[in-house]
Amino acid sequence: MSSSHTKSDLSPDGKPNPSIARHGRPLGGDTARSTRGSAIVDLSGQVLNNGATTHLTQPRKPTWIRAQIPGGKGYEAIRDNMEKHGLSTVCQEASCPNIADCWSRGTATIMILGDICTRSCGFCNVRTGKPLPPDYDEPKNVGKSVALMGLKHIVITCVDRDDLADGGASIWAETIKETHRQAPNTSVEVLVGDFAGDRSAMQTVIDSKPEILAHNIETVPRMHRAVRPQATYERSIGVLQQIGNSSLVSKTGIMVGIGETDEEVISLLEDIQKRAQTEIITIGQYLQPTRNHLPVERWVHPDQFKKYEQIGLALGFRVVEAGPLVRSSYHAEEQVLTLESRKLVE
Repeated sequence: MSSSHTKSDLSPDGKPNPSIARHGRPLGGDTARSTRGSAIVDLSGQVLNNGATTHLTQPRKPTWIRAQIPGGKGYEAIRDNMEKHGLSTVCQEASCPNIADCWSRGTATIMILGDICTRSCGFCNVRTGKPLPPDYDEPKNVGKSVALMGLKHIVITCVDRDDLADGGASIWAETIKETHRQAPNTSVEVLVGDFAGDRSAMQTVIDSKPEILAHNIETVPRMHRAVRPQATYERSIGVLQQIGNSSLVSKTGIMVGIGETDEEVISLLEDIQKRAQTEIITIGQYLQPTRNHLPVERWVHPDQFKKYEQIGLALGFRVVEAGPLVRSSYHAEEQVLTLESRKLVE
């Protein structure tokens, strides 16, 4: 074994992991779906496949990757209301496949702290760069927007702001408080980053008491160097532990089909439950946003997602939302209701 490679750089066979060597610092996303004048790096012919770089044609989407065509009274009511007030959501910006389903249920997702991220994850379509200074009026404006949307449940997420001393935690807290104040009938779920391991920043968000506090661990430990180069698995476990020790509903999410094995997914579920006792987990199929992102290695069959769900529930997760089109905010409000009903039974 060469001394130039750490243990985390190695594939299961003990050799240097080609996925890390090839893509040690992912190029990051681009919300405009353009390269803004830079060269395109086409990764569609390579996959992270457990120790060997394979060249192949990007796999065709299977029949089960099909989204509902937006429509229905619930969807149209929210769409018309947002157009009337000039509002926007991550659901629209990210072209989420579940927009019709979620909006018809009265749930939407918005993003705060700008649209430029200080990190460059290999799966994410948010642009990487130097963010603009934060808007300190944003908490009040978000509260007003949520009230105008007339939603049952709002999911609030954000870019990573490693440029800010507290990672944006103070703005997070004010946003949650203003949303509760201006939209008291809307439950609030927040999806936060790791705040670079700053526990006091995370506690600031916890103290603002959202109904659900989520942090996505995204992938199995072996894949972090390529998928989340500025994050670590152990740091994210620490975040989930801190959330789990609070009185809030804890939640995380992972994606599959990016190069992990089913055995690694199950081991990950076991570790999260053993060390953090997280209550809710979502498991969805990874979809490559652009050619400048990590490619899809496999399409996970719906039957395998069902197995993940069964295994997760058996391990102690109270709610497991697993399926090809599942995303972090998928059926978010119903997850709380399911969790509460199961707690009553226990």
